[in-house]
Amino acid sequence: MFSSNHRRRFLQQASLLGIVASGLPLRGAQPSAKRVAGVITIYRKNSHADVLLGKILEGWKQDGGPGPNLKLVSLYVDQYPDDDLSVQLAAKHGFKLCQSIPEALTLGTNQLAIDGVMSIGEHGDYPYNAKGQHLYPRRRFFEEITNTMEKCGQIVPVFNDKHPGPELADALWMAERAKKMNLPWMAGSSLPVGYRDPDVTLPFGAKLQSCVAVGYSGLDVYGFHTLDVMQSILERRAANTVGGTSASNTPFEKGVSWVQSLPVSELDRLIKEAVIDPEVLDAALAASKTNRQAVLSASPDDSAIFLVQYRDGLLAPVLMLATTAQAISVAFKVKGGVVSATRAEEREEPRYPHFAFLLKGIEQMFLTGRPAYPVERTVLSAGMLDGLLTSRYNGSQRLETPHLAIEYRPVDYPYGQHIQL
Repeated sequence: MFSSNHRRRFLQQASLLGIVASGLPLRGAQPSAKRVAGVITIYRKNSHADVLLGKILEGWKQDGGPGPNLKLVSLYVDQYPDDDLSVQLAAKHGFKLCQSIPEALTLGTNQLAIDGVMSIGEHGDYPYNAKGQHLYPRRRFFEEITNTMEKCGQIVPVFNDKHPGPELADALWMAERAKKMNLPWMAGSSLPVGYRDPDVTLPFGAKLQSCVAVGYSGLDVYGFHTLDVMQSILERRAANTVGGTSASNTPFEKGVSWVQSLPVSELDRLIKEAVIDPEVLDAALAASKTNRQAVLSASPDDSAIFLVQYRDGLLAPVLMLATTAQAISVAFKVKGGVVSATRAEEREEPRYPHFAFLLKGIEQMFLTGRPAYPVERTVLSAGMLDGLLTSRYNGSQRLETPHLAIEYRPVDYPYGQHIQL
């Protein structure tokens, strides 16, 4: 909900422009475009709201050129800081600024007035918990969205930016609610569908021997990006026949049995004990524009080694190197000993293209009513991160994760250079 200061600023700015709940006629949208409601924390330049919803308003490159077959008809904004852009954009593009989430979905009627919802709970003034998780109101947004649908007796697809939660209880609640409602639901990072350099991924159905992922920046904010990129690659591995799947060369994710966060000072020991494959490690570090010596020389205070034990027997080490690494990377060794590595490219121009590729998947769901790829991947990545931050908070205690026995069949979805806008 609005704080009193945010509400006052919204009303002052909107009143000056004469657009409070105006619902001005839409301009420039295709007649067949799907109607979208945005539910966001904040709208400032280059925020997640800007580089997603801005592409609906101003084209894939946000330069006035072609864009998705979507139109933004309404927007609920939770906070209005001094650099807010939503009021100006509403005046320019004619979408309706709403003072509640139900209003954004119904436009003040007793039925849904939209074909899809984009919930973007990223950026803004929100607290952190003791584990360092930024407590964005993603569950609150999702709860109000789904409550409105339940009241109207209608369902439309929902996209949830980044990971649900971010706390585990909220993520699992959201997943269970979506399942009970039979809700078409997608979530996740933009980086799994962004450019990769080099153009490498694990072949679909490949037999995997070992892997290492590397991430950078904050453990919470970029830990999720790193885990989601890693999972988007590892889910393509051949399934282990133990557990009921019928074909060993058919990917079938079974989830994670335990996680553990260790200090970076444990790296040498993990290599000596064959927990980490040194050849694969060095390939991942090189792709992340660093090396083993730089890692060993860095302060461990803002870094960690995440260990993820999958239920099919694969152990995935993830080095989160806050200041040492310069990119997210994944390296892997397939049967036969061939090592490959790639990094997720975070290009800034034209206007963060990985978000255009993410929006392409969202558009596909809004047009077809079916998620472009399984939301279970994102729920699994979110659960891993919560467990790893819990392990770190509890002094590197290994955490058993029976709740992460999340099973799903991945799809051979393209990324970056293989997606046409």
